Amino acid sequence: MNLRNYLVLAGVTVFAAAGDSMLSHGMKQVGSISLNHLQGVIFAILNPWVAVGIVLLLAFFATYMTALSWADLTYVLPATSLGYVLLALAARFLLHEHVSPLRWLGIALITGGVGFVAGGPALTEHLDRETAGVTAEGRAAAGVGAVKS
Repeated sequence: MNLRNYLVLAGVTVFAAAGDSMLSHGMKQVGSISLNHLQGVIFAILNPWVAVGIVLLLAFFATYMTALSWADLTYVLPATSLGYVLLALAARFLLHEHVSPLRWLGIALITGGVGFVAGGPALTEHLDRETAGVTAEGRAAAGVGAVKS
């Protein structure tokens, strides 16, 4: 892992938490909407907080896809789960939501789990079939795959 990879993971974490927070704030302003009424959905998207939230969530998806291009899902998802901590802090102090002690405990457990995941490799190493002694002919003899002529 290099600095660029850490910045991508930080981007995933921050963009997700910020986007969700903005979206939540905007939707509280808009109120209840229904997919049956398209004009209400469009009205919601035009809310500045919702629009910024959508842009930040698009940035989240871009950085998430980037992270998945060089690391395993089992590494990226837990490593970016620190966003739950940021989200809880934003919900509590910016959106003035009540975060119960049980939720704080869950967030602490998630944070602890991130430490376990961060200690492992970012990408699972796969053995090359030729160096592992599995040749195309051997796969064909076992009935797996086709042999190139």
